[in-house]
Amino acid sequence: MDPFQAIAMGVLQGATEFLPISSSGHLVLIPHLLGWPIPSVTFDALVHWGTLAAVVAFFRKELKSIAKAWLRSITAGERTYTAYLGWLILLGTIPAVMAGLLLEDFFEGLFSSPRSVSVALMVTALLLVVAELSIKPRKRLERLSWTDALLIGLFQALAITPGISRSGSTIAAGVFAGLDREGAARFSFLLSVPVILGAGFKELLDISFAGGWKSQWFILFLGFVGALVSGYASIAFLISFVRRRRFYVFAFYCLALGFLGLLYS
Repeated sequence: MDPFQAIAMGVLQGATEFLPISSSGHLVLIPHLLGWPIPSVTFDALVHWGTLAAVVAFFRKELKSIAKAWLRSITAGERTYTAYLGWLILLGTIPAVMAGLLLEDFFEGLFSSPRSVSVALMVTALLLVVAELSIKPRKRLERLSWTDALLIGLFQALAITPGISRSGSTIAAGVFAGLDREGAARFSFLLSVPVILGAGFKELLDISFAGGWKSQWFILFLGFVGALVSGYASIAFLISFVRRRRFYVFAFYCLALGFLGLLYS
């Protein structure tokens, strides 16, 4: 992988991790369509840490408040909405953890199938369209229940499938649960933190067996920075976007990319 490809793939990972268009789908199809080398495990780990840094930087105050309130709920029995939100995030993370542990080999096998990824992108498009057509009453994030959080978590587990957008599926699930678009997007981003953190740690363990990372440090640095900058920008963009516009443009994009992937797979 040359420096240009490293920057491009880092930017792609950062942007597509948070926009509802599937980062895993892009990381499979784009190298396939352009004839680029498949990113190494080490590179994949570093760009994941770049996206983690982006979401932590953007929500740093909110995440700090949630962490403190959650700890006080354990140590002092404090009951506040902020602490409750921390518990909801943990609850919503459980399905993805279970799916990742039990079905890891199955999901990893899908990464070698551009056709399967293309079909999954079309599923993402369908989820976004159905979410927009949902007629449930809208509620703010403060009214999210534990059953809502579990539903969103189940959709996050589904998004381990390459091509199904994590942000797209969790935002759609939030809308199905009755949240307004902005509330669904904010919870989706907060819910991404433990999942990306866990994936990053797993990939770091893989790195310890892969070796050879020191000779690639510049390429890895470029990918990390690209993911960090584009990830931060995409979060800010989507938060602003959902206040005024609908998700149809992302659905159309996923559908078009899915058809392109099928055409050339």
